[in-house]
Amino acid sequence: MNLILFFTRGNSLKTWDSVGMFDREVALYRRLQDKDCNVSFITYGGISEFEYESRIPGINILCNKWHLPTVVYQRLIPYLHASILRQADLIKTNQTNGADVALRTAQIWNKPLIARCGYMWSLNMSRMFGEFSTNAQTALKIETKVFSSADKVVVTTPAMASDIAQRIPDVAKWTVVIPNYVETERFAPSEKTQYTYDVIFVGRLSKEKNLPALLNAVKELSVKTAIIGEGDLRSGFQKQYVDSKTTITFLGNVPNRDLPLYLNQARLFILPSLYEGHPKTLLEAMACGMPVIGTNSPGIREVITHGENGWLCETDAESIKNAINHLLANPELCKKLGKKARKYALDTVSLDRVLDMEIEVYSSVLGETNDTK
Repeated sequence: MNLILFFTRGNSLKTWDSVGMFDREVALYRRLQDKDCNVSFITYGGISEFEYESRIPGINILCNKWHLPTVVYQRLIPYLHASILRQADLIKTNQTNGADVALRTAQIWNKPLIARCGYMWSLNMSRMFGEFSTNAQTALKIETKVFSSADKVVVTTPAMASDIAQRIPDVAKWTVVIPNYVETERFAPSEKTQYTYDVIFVGRLSKEKNLPALLNAVKELSVKTAIIGEGDLRSGFQKQYVDSKTTITFLGNVPNRDLPLYLNQARLFILPSLYEGHPKTLLEAMACGMPVIGTNSPGIREVITHGENGWLCETDAESIKNAINHLLANPELCKKLGKKARKYALDTVSLDRVLDMEIEVYSSVLGETNDTK
């Protein structure tokens, strides 16, 4: 089987690497190679993309080696990469932003399309810019067109599937839920009994992550806190929250391959977001057997069952502070939550499980396509 993955508009292997997500994102496709699947990546990077060939041997890298403007490149993708696209059995999107390019390519070459999205793009744009903003309306238009035309739509949560079913009822018939995966052999508990940090956060330093509430909480508690990730807000956070007395450390981006080491150096993981899709960093922390705290927000409360596999709190600093205090004061509760978190990760989001679900969807699409010929 020949599978072509279209990257999110504007993204590249270099983008994945620079933000530390390269190893996580390619893991599924490396495993698919073991299942006799030939994989090609269509990215928006330049010739520097070929520097990654040694890290993903056997995966074809199809990039913008002509240095074309993005708007020109995405228009010409169906023709620039024709020799590989002609041989494709399946075309798949990584996210909805740029899925219109994949749809057009699939239609030109008469190939089946799997429209995969890890979060609802239109919903995020509405939250960021307003429901009637150009950003939100453009995202909604592309979602509707792509989801309606795809052979299968793959989403990461039942809530996303329900949202699509309400907006575009017919699409429910070909919508499938496949969760984000975790390499549970890499993300696993360690035997470490000495901790460097009390609390750790991993994620983009952006508005929706609600970092001020977390930083205000931990500064008041004076607990040792690690903040992993980058974003436009980092410099402002550092100026406001870091001084000679602070116990907050900003570590920047960390490669995904090194993340288990950092997670296992902390007593608690916390995700204080205002909203999420299906948060990978939360799932990775749970796979490490960590006691996790999450805000009672969309995308988080669907993963954490309060008091069972994690702890839920509200999004304000006082509630976050109380949750951290409560868990740090109750090591036996932390132990119980961590054990249940690890079991949840193994049972629901392990790479092996998701790999089987992916292959089942591919086989279903190819079988349906052959039946119509």
